[in-house]
Amino acid sequence: MDLIDVQDVRVPATRADLRVGVAEKVLAGGTWLYSVKETGLIGLVDITQLGWKPVEHTGSALLIAATCTVAELSRLTPRALRTDPNLAGSGRESPSDPVALFWQCANSFLASFKIWNVATVGGNIALALPAGPMISLAAGLDAEAVIWMPEGGERRMPVAELVTGVMQTALEPGEVLREIAIPRACLESRTGFRRIALNTLGRTGTLLIARQAPTGQTVFTVSGGTTHPVQLRFDESPSASLLEERVRAIDCWYDDAHGSSDWRLAMSVRFAEQLREELA
Repeated sequence: MDLIDVQDVRVPATRADLRVGVAEKVLAGGTWLYSVKETGLIGLVDITQLGWKPVEHTGSALLIAATCTVAELSRLTPRALRTDPNLAGSGRESPSDPVALFWQCANSFLASFKIWNVATVGGNIALALPAGPMISLAAGLDAEAVIWMPEGGERRMPVAELVTGVMQTALEPGEVLREIAIPRACLESRTGFRRIALNTLGRTGTLLIARQAPTGQTVFTVSGGTTHPVQLRFDESPSASLLEERVRAIDCWYDDAHGSSDWRLAMSVRFAEQLREELA
């Protein structure tokens, strides 16, 4: 651990105690924060003791707290995710059931079970690394980020827009990601998932989630290989040529040791067509 400048770790118990100074960072698991050098960081604000329930239901959305761990997320079942028994399956979700995405994305972490038990959904999203699988999950299901503002109150924005670049977000100074809200309607869609890495346990090269609503509206979310999530929306299932054209028009491909931009593009084109056929 290279946090040699840290002088204080505060653990707020209520929102009234929650404030983040200029030279402080939110600690919501710390699996990344404790692994890199952080020059000039003098304080940590540990939000894991605020008592947020990992998963809650409202009439219109599934709420996942920022402090929900990857392990807790991975253990969710169809019946736990849906309050309507008519929507809850036998406990064995099919690959086209959006509930399957929770396990598929959790399993996309390049991390051991020990990390799963402390890494959080909100931490992964706010870190904004291209390969962040919680970003992929939230964006793929059209989740909204619920953000607590420092002066009180909250604001909301799509997670797909919250992440703006590599380790860059639309969070303003002092703001804290409280939870993500997944519209219930998205849990009634059919989904498809594709991911690839350069080796079996490698970091994600590209990750595609396709989702088709009962109305026919189809959304392809490209992440992992882009600097931020990219969503391609169609009123109905697109033609192969139109879908390929839209994927090739993406202009924010990432290029690093885990995959070149042209390889990420080529694999995304292939996966998009596979998912189009699968959902059609």
